[in-house]
Amino acid sequence: MSASVLTAVAWPYANGPRHIGHVSGIGVPSDLFARYMRMSGHDVLMVSGSDEHGTPILVQADKEGLTPQQTADKYHRVVAEDMRRLGVTYDLYTRTTTRNHYAVVQELFLAMYRNGYIVPKTTTGAVSPSTGRTLPDRYIEGTCPICGYDGARGDQCDNCGNQLDAADLVNPKSRINGETPKFVETEHLFLDLPAFTDTLGEWLASKTDWRPNVVNFTKNLVKDMRPRAISRDLDWGVPIPLDGWRDQALKRLYVWFDAVIGYFSASVEWARRSGDPDAWKRYWNDPAARIVHFMGKDNITFHAQIWPALLMGHNGTGDKGGEPGPYGTLNLPTEIASSEFLTMSGSKFSTSRGTVIYVGDFLNEFGPDSLRYFISAAGPETQDVDFTWDEFVRRINFELANEWGNLVNRSVSMANKNVGAVPRPTRVEQADEDLKALSRKAFDTVGEHLRNSRFRAGVGEAMRVVSAANKYLSEQEPWKRKDDPERRDTILHTTLQVVKDANTLLTPFLPHSAQKVHELLGGTGLWAAQPEMHEVKDLDDPTREYPILTGDYKAEQARWESTPIEVGLPLDKPAPLFAKLDPELGETGPEWAPIQK
Repeated sequence: MSASVLTAVAWPYANGPRHIGHVSGIGVPSDLFARYMRMSGHDVLMVSGSDEHGTPILVQADKEGLTPQQTADKYHRVVAEDMRRLGVTYDLYTRTTTRNHYAVVQELFLAMYRNGYIVPKTTTGAVSPSTGRTLPDRYIEGTCPICGYDGARGDQCDNCGNQLDAADLVNPKSRINGETPKFVETEHLFLDLPAFTDTLGEWLASKTDWRPNVVNFTKNLVKDMRPRAISRDLDWGVPIPLDGWRDQALKRLYVWFDAVIGYFSASVEWARRSGDPDAWKRYWNDPAARIVHFMGKDNITFHAQIWPALLMGHNGTGDKGGEPGPYGTLNLPTEIASSEFLTMSGSKFSTSRGTVIYVGDFLNEFGPDSLRYFISAAGPETQDVDFTWDEFVRRINFELANEWGNLVNRSVSMANKNVGAVPRPTRVEQADEDLKALSRKAFDTVGEHLRNSRFRAGVGEAMRVVSAANKYLSEQEPWKRKDDPERRDTILHTTLQVVKDANTLLTPFLPHSAQKVHELLGGTGLWAAQPEMHEVKDLDDPTREYPILTGDYKAEQARWESTPIEVGLPLDKPAPLFAKLDPELGETGPEWAPIQK
C-alpha cells in the first residue's frame, strides 16, 4: 500500500438542496482524485459532511417554520442523497451537529487557548434592527474601503483578497433583507492571526506548486493579518468550553471556525466507526501522509490561511510557540485544489437570485455521468466557466455518445456478431501494436494529471485514446474482412483491448457507465464501487440518528493499469451506452431550468 492520502472536501451548507455550481468545485473534482488514488493503490480517506451551524440555517428555519435542527436534518438528507447518486465516494459524509464534532472542536479550541492563540476582545458587532439577531460578516455586503469593489463581504473582499471588518464597509447592507445593520459593542473571542505572521508566511511561501489561482491569492494573505472573531452572538452552534462563556445562551463558536475543524472531526468519527479509534493518525500524524483540500475559490482564505493557523495553534508551532494539543502534531494541508466558479450568463449560481440548476433535478433527467463528464471536461478548474445548455448538449452528443459510446457499441457488436466472444488475435500488424502502445502510455499521462488535480487535461488525454481507437477502426474496416477472418478478429481484439484500457482510464470520470462497459466486455463482479447511505446512531448520544455516506471501496476491481482482455469471454449484443440529447435542448433548456430570453 502506498502513502496515505486524505481527501478533504468542503462542507456544503444544509440550508437547501445544492446546485451544480457547488458540485463543480467540490463533489466531482474530489471524487476524480479519490477514485484515481484508490485505483493506484493508495490508502485513501475521503471525508466531508453537512455544515449545519450559523445564520444560513437560522434564516432558512424561519422561512420554513422549522427549528434549526429540523432544518439541518431535512437538508442534510437531501444533500447526502444527491452526493450518493452523483457517485461521490466518501468514506464518511457526516454532519457538524454530532456530539463527536462538538467534542473535537472544543478540544482544539482549548489547545489553541492554552497556547495563547485565542484571546478575548471587545469589538463592534452587526445586528439586524428588525430582528435583533447577530448578522455574520458574510451576510453583510458593501463597498470595499481598500479597492472600491462594490460586492465586498463583511469578512473579506473577493476582489483584492484583503480581510475586512463589516463596520469598515462603505454603505453596508444585510444580504438577508437589505436593511442597514446596527453596530453594537460586544465581547468575543478572537483568533490571534498576527501571531502566525512568520510561521504561516513561511509555510505559504513554500507552496509554489499549488494551482496558480491559489498561489496568487495567498500571496496577499499575510500582509495585513488582524485578529479574527471566532465567536458570535447566536444560540445555534458549538458551545464555548470556557468558564464565563459556556453558560451564555447567546455565545457560540462561529460557524467557519467549527466547519474547517470538521475535516479532522470527521476523520475521528470515521476511525471510531471503523473499529480502530486510532486509525485517523495515519492521515493526520504521519508526516508522509498527503492532505488535499477541494473547494471553490471563495473558500481559499479559510483553507490556506485560517485552517493552517488553527492547526499551528493546536500544535504549538505559531510565532508564540506552545505545546502540542491532545491530538499530537497534526499535519497541515499538502495541497489546496480550489476551483473557480461555474456561472450562468456570467452570474454565480445563486438560489436567491434564481440562477440555479439543482443537482437532484439534473440527475433525474440526465444521470450522474453526463454531469461528471461535463464538469471534468469543461468545468471551472482554473477559470470561471459559463454553463450553457448548448455546450452541455454538444459535449454529451459529440464526445460521450458519438466518440466513446459509439466505439464501445461498434466494437462489441461486431465481435458479438462475428465471433460471439472476445476474438483471438492471430495476425498482428504494426498498426495494432501502435494503438495498444498509445493506450498503455496513457496510464502514465492521465495518471499524472489526476494525481496533480488537472482533471480537464486528464479526461482530454483519455478521450484522445478513444479518438485514436475510432480512427483505427475506421481505417482497418473489419466489416470488409469476411474473407480474412484472422485479420478481422485481430482488429476486433485490438479494438476491444483498447476499449478495456480506455474504460479504465475513464473510470474516475464515468464510474457508473464504467461498470456497464466492464460487463459488456464480459467482466463480472464489482468494477467501480459506489457510496451507500446508512442510518446510524450518534456515537455519543444514541437518542440521535442520522444518515451518513460510506462505502466498501476496497471491494472494487478497478486498478490503474492495462490488463489483457481475456480471449473467449462471451459477448452479448450491447445496448447504447449513452442516449443522444435532442439538439433543441441546447436552445430551450429543460422545462425545470428554461433558458431565459
